[in-house]
Amino acid sequence: MARMNRRTKARLEARARIIKALAHPTRLFIVEELSQGERCVCELTEMIGADVSTVSKHLANLKAVGIIRDEKRGAQVFYTLHASCVLRFMTCVESVISTTAKEQMQWSR
Repeated sequence: MARMNRRTKARLEARARIIKALAHPTRLFIVEELSQGERCVCELTEMIGADVSTVSKHLANLKAVGIIRDEKRGAQVFYTLHASCVLRFMTCVESVISTTAKEQMQWSR
């Protein structure tokens, strides 16, 4: 039987930080949008329908764990998806949603 040691715990905590950063509808929207190409804060703010400070906090959360990167150009900040592998995780999540929905439909019969 394996036990959780310090190294394992640290690795799992790092994973949890990344998953936690994704665990908000607005941040998931940002990741989806950035998968289509770079966006400036002004574009994301308009698309999300929230104020700049709220969107900036979401962006900072994603940037802190390495999912996105930013680049300042003049007065504007542009964001890109740095860890495109999270899109595979989203595909997995969609698969779980689909499977669960099918199972629930079978149980309700």
